[in-house]
Amino acid sequence: MEGKNRSLENLMKEKEDDEFYVEEQKLIGVIHIINMEILNYISKRKDIAKDIVDSRKKGIEEFKDDEDKVIEYFDHDTFVKEEAFKSIDRRLKELTILQASPYFGRVDFKEEGFEEEKIYIGRFGVTPDGSYEPLVLDWRAPVSSLFYTAGIGKNKYKAPKMEIEVDILKKRQYIIKKKKLLGLFDSEVDVKDEILQLVLSKNAGEKLTDIVMSIQEEQDKIIREPRNKVVVVNGVAGSGKTTIALHRVAYLLYNNREILQDKVLILGPNPIFMEYISSVLPSLGEVGVNQETYMDFALGLLEIRRREVMNVEEYMEKILSKDKKFIKDVMYKNSAAFIEDLDRLISSIENEYYKLNDVLYNNKVIVSKDECEKMYNEYYKNMPLFRRTKKLKRIIFSKLKDERDNRIRNIEEEYRNTINSLSKDEQKLQGTSIDYERKLKIRNVIKELMKVKESLSYLYNPTIYELYKGINARDYYTVDDLTALLYLELKFEGISLDREIKHVIIDEAQDYSALALKVIKEITGTLGITIVGDSNQRIIPINGEVPFNKVQNIIDGIEVEHFRLTKSYRSTKEIMEYANKFIHEDEIVPIVRNGEPVKTIEVSSEDNFKNKVISLVKEYKEKDYESIAIICKDSNSIKKYGKLLRNIENIKIIDNEDMIYRGGTLVIPSYLAKGLEFDAVIILDETSSEENYNKYMYVMATRALHELAVIKLK
Repeated sequence: MEGKNRSLENLMKEKEDDEFYVEEQKLIGVIHIINMEILNYISKRKDIAKDIVDSRKKGIEEFKDDEDKVIEYFDHDTFVKEEAFKSIDRRLKELTILQASPYFGRVDFKEEGFEEEKIYIGRFGVTPDGSYEPLVLDWRAPVSSLFYTAGIGKNKYKAPKMEIEVDILKKRQYIIKKKKLLGLFDSEVDVKDEILQLVLSKNAGEKLTDIVMSIQEEQDKIIREPRNKVVVVNGVAGSGKTTIALHRVAYLLYNNREILQDKVLILGPNPIFMEYISSVLPSLGEVGVNQETYMDFALGLLEIRRREVMNVEEYMEKILSKDKKFIKDVMYKNSAAFIEDLDRLISSIENEYYKLNDVLYNNKVIVSKDECEKMYNEYYKNMPLFRRTKKLKRIIFSKLKDERDNRIRNIEEEYRNTINSLSKDEQKLQGTSIDYERKLKIRNVIKELMKVKESLSYLYNPTIYELYKGINARDYYTVDDLTALLYLELKFEGISLDREIKHVIIDEAQDYSALALKVIKEITGTLGITIVGDSNQRIIPINGEVPFNKVQNIIDGIEVEHFRLTKSYRSTKEIMEYANKFIHEDEIVPIVRNGEPVKTIEVSSEDNFKNKVISLVKEYKEKDYESIAIICKDSNSIKKYGKLLRNIENIKIIDNEDMIYRGGTLVIPSYLAKGLEFDAVIILDETSSEENYNKYMYVMATRALHELAVIKLK
């Protein structure tokens, strides 16, 4: 019996070896084709580059005697070639990435009435020149979704015009590095389990990375949602919200490039976060996506300088230091009552214009009340309020000018007739007084016109900044004020972007007010928005539910779909169990990756604290952790305790949002650490009974991937 078992094991091993050899040969063949494609594209790029240079030389030569013509010169053929050059260059970058690892997965499936198919899935697709049959499919292709579904057997995928039912026969995952096949896995349950564990056990880099190899089914469903809808993702810390949003951008661009190219906007919380996520889209072959903070977005549309606006650090410090007056103001400006007050202000200004009267000049009705009302309430009613009044003012003033010019012409004609009726001697005697009388009449015509214009003062609009002073008497603005000013600008003047936006991604959305979500939609006019956040991580005080959870009550006219992500992929089981104590969220499911227990250490002196941190940092570095964060509640804690840690080798203290995170060891406040992740985290726990304590402790604890230490200060 033992001999039979050994024989069976040998047969299975031989089969595995045979399969491995077959897959190795497949890989060699694919890499060879990719190499040929690279040479082909290099040749194409060289030819097009030569054509572009020749065309430019021709243009310069043609207009060499006229510099302005050279500047204005535009040749459509050259433009087309330049666009083709960009496309070839992008494709070369993709092929160069694929050269080292062409694919990571395979799905064998059968569609009813067709033969069995095997598809290989990679970061980008490969279809050899002159062939219609793809060698490798892009992970974003519709059929590639079969790889990310759980299990094998009956399933379906969404093709552009219909759903196609298939029978999945096999899923296989490959580990390929530097053109070498290092391993392969087959699974009947979820082919990504082994790879997921491998990915999760890696160290955190200085920047967020893509997850194309390990996208989970629930994540893939969100990524592949239709373009024109509002997708809201409320996910626990570590559930992959940001990564999902970025992969969704890549997916949408791949499937809607002509519509969305250069028309996607990503809004993030601060420059540190924006830098942290900056590598994901380029690694997926996507460049030219607009990425900015919400504050920068707002400032770009308002006549306000950055120095007039309270920065993120000061804003959060006032909240965390329990500044009662400031917190009351924040809560008001994040409330429905604030929107109602702004709407009342808009209505009160609008009602002023309903008191329109006849415009009289020279005892004539120049524009009747009825005409004014028709222009205001019918012809131009779709214009924002102040643009409507400017239009009305231009029309009225134009008619007043016509009447003034007509009167002056009559005076001039009367003067000429009078002069012409006089003899030369009479002209010499009376000419000066007649001319004086002419000038006096003209002056009176103009004075009378000025009085009429003064009586039309309601057509002179105040600025939105003057209006807002009635609500905000302070000499500085906060991000909440910028949102209110954008709302007023929309209603009174209208806002035109210098670029078209077809899809918006809003990250860390739990910190956005209802008004902010509303103005983003109205300013961009987009039909597609992806909103991701974690309601447990909102530290900014608010009455009632976090706004992004009820976005269907805020944004009109678009389908809204909510997703709740409860699986946390970032932290070990021990870290998540510790973090969950602060939010009492029983539904959070940590992916079972066991690690070290969370260390809780009490210290009673500054020296004791310093020595403990130095010891922990040394321990973590010996474990080859690349990123270690000492996270404090706020900048006051950083000022107090950061100075004790300055002598730690290569430590960086990040205390404002404009600093750049480059990995290594750092000290950072809780609100700037949101969205980031580190191999090991040391929390400075100043135990408190304050309302926000549990939330910022949850934020700090969930930044850790592998190890967490909590130092309690007595």
